[in-house]
Formats: sequence, C-alpha cells, structure tokens
Amino acid sequence: MSVEQPVIFVVDDDASAREGIEDLLQSVGLRVMTFKSPQEFLEGARPDAPGCIVLDVRLPGTSGLEFQKMLIDAGIHLPVIFVTGHGDIPMSVMAMKSGAIEFLTKPFREQSLLDAINAGIEKDRQRRDGLKLVMELQQRFQRLTPREREVFALIVTGRPNKQVAAELGLSEMTVKVHRSQVTKKMRATSIVELARIADRLGLSVDK
Repeated sequence: MSVEQPVIFVVDDDASAREGIEDLLQSVGLRVMTFKSPQEFLEGARPDAPGCIVLDVRLPGTSGLEFQKMLIDAGIHLPVIFVTGHGDIPMSVMAMKSGAIEFLTKPFREQSLLDAINAGIEKDRQRRDGLKLVMELQQRFQRLTPREREVFALIVTGRPNKQVAAELGLSEMTVKVHRSQVTKKMRATSIVELARIADRLGLSVDK
C-alpha cells in the first residue's frame, strides 16, 4: 500500500481562487501546489506521489478540457476535478467522458471539493499500486527460463500436463517440474491465480 503524502495540484488563472482552494486544502492537512496555467504545470517539477488535479475549465489560451487531453497525451494520469463558474451540462458531460472524476460549479460546498479530492487521491493510489504490482510481476516473469515461459503460456489456458507435454515435446514429468517452478517463481497458489497474473502482464492467452 502506498504511504507517500499525496499532493493536490491546483491549476487556475484566478489568483484569489487558487489561494482560496490552497487555504482550504492546507487547513485539512493536504499538500498543495498551485499553477496559474497549464503550461506552468507541464513545465514545472512535480513530486512522484499520489494526488489529483483541481482544474478550472475556463483558462486563457488552453482551456481546461484541452489541457485534460494534453495530460492524457503526455502520459500524466492524475485524476482531474473540474471547477467552473460557468458550467453547463454539455461541458460537464464532455469532461466526464474524458475521464474527469467530478465537475463542480462555483460556488460549490467545500465538503464537495474535499470529497472529490479524497476520491481522486484514492483512485490514484490504486492506480500507482497496480503499476507497482505489474512491475513486480514483470520482474518475477523475467526470472523464468525460456522453457518455463513456454509452459506458463500453455498451462494458463487450462491445458492438462499431458497436452502441454505433447505440444512442447517433453515428458509429462518434466512439465510437472516446470509447472512447479513457474508457480513458485511467480508466487502463485493456483492455476487460476497464474491466469490472472498472465492477464495483468498482458500476455496473450490462446485457448
């Protein structure tokens, strides 16, 4: 489980709005970084920690919705919470379809923003934990021998040892040994778990 202190990034060209949100978040113990433009955010250094972005929809130059697309293109997957004083239904629908987790119209309740931020932080923690798990699984997979990887690819499809042995030109006993090693190295307790691991690693499973 991630334990890093989360960071909330506030992007708004209105200084008073930035300061208001910053004061609110700091009052409940959250770490905040503010930016007056999308460009400032993209060019600035950001800590590698879970968090989310509180983003004004209407910004000079690059709009909040355009910036949301820029984040996706840049591989920045922080959850986005939109705030606006001029929100309308089509705009909010577009924002949510693009992956925003909340769309708040000013004046909004402070608790509504805090609830959305807490949900964003939790979502980002889960994403980061998922990436960490995949990296660990990839490291385990790299420790498999080429033959063990072949056996792995076949046993997760549900093929019995006898069929795997026939396809690979091995004895059934050798397949059992490889299967045991694969299970041990991947730290799995069952074929079902091995199949889930294969799916997490993006390995194609031909049945």
